[in-house]
Amino acid sequence: MGKYLELNASNFDSTVAEGVALVDFWAPWCGPCRMIAPVIDELASDFDGKAKICKVNTDEEQDVAIKYGIRSIPTILFFKNGELVDQMIGASSKQGLADKINSLL
Repeated sequence: MGKYLELNASNFDSTVAEGVALVDFWAPWCGPCRMIAPVIDELASDFDGKAKICKVNTDEEQDVAIKYGIRSIPTILFFKNGELVDQMIGASSKQGLADKINSLL
């Protein structure tokens, strides 16, 4: 069973450098972030071995959030081979996120 990856300033770039990665910028106090957390967990299982499903706690990793211009959470960034290719702001459906990942694979 796949599990999402916790990203921080030291492992962010190396993790998103190859393949497809979904990165969820969230915070523990954010209601919509908590609402989509189970969806992120499910996607980590569904795409295990195909895409990286990652999370960044914006309270703990403010430098990473600033680097990517995160102004509201949840913000989900999509990377392909290290390049930022798309983003979604706000809570999204599992199907919407899965469709986006599949389009990048």
